[in-house]
Amino acid sequence: LKHANLAKSLHACRTFFGCSTRSRYLWVYICASSDMTRFVFTLLSALASAGTLRKDAVDTTLDRSGATKLTLRVCNAYPYEAHLDVYRGKSEKLTEKGPLAYRSCEDLQTKLKSGDKLEFRVGAANAGTFSVSEVPDHNNLLLLVIYRHDTVSTQVSFASHVFSRLMNAQAAVIDTYRGKETAKLSIKDAREKSHPRDEELRYNSVVALNKGEYRVVMNTAEGAVTRDLVALNGESYVILRTGVAAQGGPSYSEDLVVFPQSDAKELEKSGGASLAVTSLALAVVARAWFA
Repeated sequence: LKHANLAKSLHACRTFFGCSTRSRYLWVYICASSDMTRFVFTLLSALASAGTLRKDAVDTTLDRSGATKLTLRVCNAYPYEAHLDVYRGKSEKLTEKGPLAYRSCEDLQTKLKSGDKLEFRVGAANAGTFSVSEVPDHNNLLLLVIYRHDTVSTQVSFASHVFSRLMNAQAAVIDTYRGKETAKLSIKDAREKSHPRDEELRYNSVVALNKGEYRVVMNTAEGAVTRDLVALNGESYVILRTGVAAQGGPSYSEDLVVFPQSDAKELEKSGGASLAVTSLALAVVARAWFA
């Protein structure tokens, strides 16, 4: 339990309603299970370099304005019936395919530079603004999640994470639910029916996944919620606990989001199923405070 890095702050948060931002500390530790395969050095190296420019990145893909072309993954975890549009600045609309519904995510191709503002709008109204303080390498994926700040007000909060490009799959596990209820999250081997292996997933963490088919299970007071996850090598996934027990206005029950939904047929193209590997899913876990 002793490898701590002060992760570079990815953003400063300023919303229309006002919300706070806190520093992010990245704690990296190795799972204790003796039967787990540990791809330690690869993952630790990649995690330690999150938010920094890779030395082997030759093409910086900078345009004349100094902006970096990259993939921005936006997830709408704000419980509200109206959909959200995302703008870079005041005029550049990023959600060209249409606004994001609650519990949906989309990968957006854009250009970002330090100081850019990402505005989230409901119609013409500004719901919240995310300020970019530092831009990751174009090879990496920037995740941005908007969700409700508390159960009383309509303030918003943001969670962000930079996925480094790794050989294996990885998943960011983020709890955006607001309320008193608690729910345990676990991941199971979907192909083993008789004695499926499972591991607990810790909220607000990043986990490494072996290639394969999994089932994510969230046990709540009202029962279990399950979602399938097909983990492909090199892909980055988001696992969200959503909902709010609002003290004013409508409440939204606890739910589970897994994005993207990869095709299991792609597993065969990449060299067979991962169940040949003796470990389950969690080789190394990076625990982070997202927001």
